[in-house]
Amino acid sequence: MSNDTTDTGGPISGEMSDDEKRHDQLTTAPKASEEDAAPRITVTEESDGVKRIDVAETAVVRPGNPEKQNG
Repeated sequence: MSNDTTDTGGPISGEMSDDEKRHDQLTTAPKASEEDAAPRITVTEESDGVKRIDVAETAVVRPGNPEKQNG
C-alpha cells in the first residue's frame, strides 16, 4: 500500500496544490520572504457571472509607472 503523504501529513511534493506550488516557487530564492508570496490580485465574481480582477491593495509591486500618478 502506498503512502500519499509526507512526514508532516501534507501531500507528497509531486501532488502540491497550485497555491502551494506558487508559495514554494516565490519563497525559495535566497533573499525571498513571505511577503513575496502574498497575493497580488483579488478576483470577485458578480451575480451575472462577470469576474473582476483588481490589483490587491496589499500588493508590494503594482503595474504602471511609479513616477506618474493617475488622475
